[in-house]
Amino acid sequence: LIVISKIPFSGCAETCSFGQPTMSSKTQTQAQAPSLSSVVSRFYDEYQSRTPQRLKLVDAYLAFVMLTGIVQFAYCCLVGTFPFNSFLSGFISCVGSFVLGVCLRVQTNSANRDQFKGISPERAFGDFIFANLVLHLVVMNFLG
Repeated sequence: LIVISKIPFSGCAETCSFGQPTMSSKTQTQAQAPSLSSVVSRFYDEYQSRTPQRLKLVDAYLAFVMLTGIVQFAYCCLVGTFPFNSFLSGFISCVGSFVLGVCLRVQTNSANRDQFKGISPERAFGDFIFANLVLHLVVMNFLG
């Protein structure tokens, strides 16, 4: 390996070849990076302490709907799509319910209060129920 020139690395006293950091600066970068478990643990702690109970309930609903859609898709991949309308109806129901649930979560989140000034949490929930009724009427019609 031929090194043509030594270039200073970001103003430090260390030098590198063609912009490659030396071994000691690589270990410094790795030492500063947090581990995945610490990031997940901090996220969980802040979620538990800062998220209101209503939003946690909506999040549980979203997790359930997403898990249901994943199970339906896995079943379709493993077993087949013989009643294809049934699969599409169920999957569209999961995707639509998830999207409506995300809309409900965004509208009822107190951090977004300034963006949804005229919409109370009760109105957002009423819109969610009405849109779900329309969605599931379409799904039942498509089911055949």
